[in-house]
Amino acid sequence: MNAKILRLNKAGIPVSWLTREETATLLVKDLVIWSLGNTVMEIRGGYNRRGEQSVLRLPSIVACEGKVHKESFDPPLENKFLFRRDRNMCLYCGGSFLVQDLSRDHVRPLSRGGRDCWTNVVTSCRRCNNRKADRNPEEANMELLAIPFVPNQYEFLYLSNHNVLADQMEFLSARFSRHINLS
Repeated sequence: MNAKILRLNKAGIPVSWLTREETATLLVKDLVIWSLGNTVMEIRGGYNRRGEQSVLRLPSIVACEGKVHKESFDPPLENKFLFRRDRNMCLYCGGSFLVQDLSRDHVRPLSRGGRDCWTNVVTSCRRCNNRKADRNPEEANMELLAIPFVPNQYEFLYLSNHNVLADQMEFLSARFSRHINLS
């Protein structure tokens, strides 16, 4: 089983993905304050005097005690997350590509004052990136097919896990912005 368990803080805001071992530890230490979703795995333990075997059921979503961070969310900008945000599609020509055929393009080039941030980068095929070169899209006569955006916490948790379960997706997608398109 490669599925991960979605960890929330006590306010119900997603924090991270957990392995089954990490989740089992939180459950055994009684650190889970509530849970949602389906059971993703059962871990069987020892037998008691009456011959009953202990069973630990791991839910797909757990909420734990801890600080509720109010400060703004700043997701790390990595190509694997960027390419997934843009669905492995070149935002200039609209083609779908394998990861190895994609690159990060700075809408406003770094050499011209652009920044390496979520709102200034898009997924581009190598051909379009070379064609655009050190120019703005308008100067290269290349239209952007979508506006780059910063993923919120819910979107970022989706982008960082390739095996999101249906109930986890239902929980996360309820808070997706209008920018993200999963179809």
